[in-house]
Amino acid sequence: MLGDKAWGVIEKDLSGLVRRFEATSQNIANMNTPGYTRKEVSFEDQLKEIIDAPSKLPMKRTNPKHFSNVKLNLNEVIPAERQVGYEVYRLDLNNVDPETESARLAETRMMHQAMTRVLGRKVAMYRRAIGGAA
Repeated sequence: MLGDKAWGVIEKDLSGLVRRFEATSQNIANMNTPGYTRKEVSFEDQLKEIIDAPSKLPMKRTNPKHFSNVKLNLNEVIPAERQVGYEVYRLDLNNVDPETESARLAETRMMHQAMTRVLGRKVAMYRRAIGGAA
C-alpha cells in the first residue's frame, strides 16, 4: 500500500464527488430561490495532472516561491467550487435548471458507484495477495 498512488487518487476522487453531491443538492434545494446562482465543483483536471505528472518534465525551481508546472502531491488537489452566474434561465435571475441538475446528480452518483467498485476491487486484490479469502 505504501507508494501506491491509486489509494490517494481514489480518496481524492471520492471526496471531490461528495463535494459535487453537496453543491448539486444545494442547487436543487434552491431552485425556487430568486437570485440564486448555481454552483459547480471541478477536480478531475487536477487529478489528471497528478496522474500524468510522471510523463511531464518538471521545471527547475530555484526558490520555493516559484510556481511549478507539475503538481507533485495529492494534497495539492482541492475540489474547486465556483458559482456560475453567466447563465440565466428565469426572470427572477435564478439559473438552476432542474433537469440539468438531476442529470448531474445521476452522473455524479454513477461516478461515485464506479469509484467505490474500484476501491472494493483494490481491497480484494490486496486481501488475495496477503493470503486471505476474497
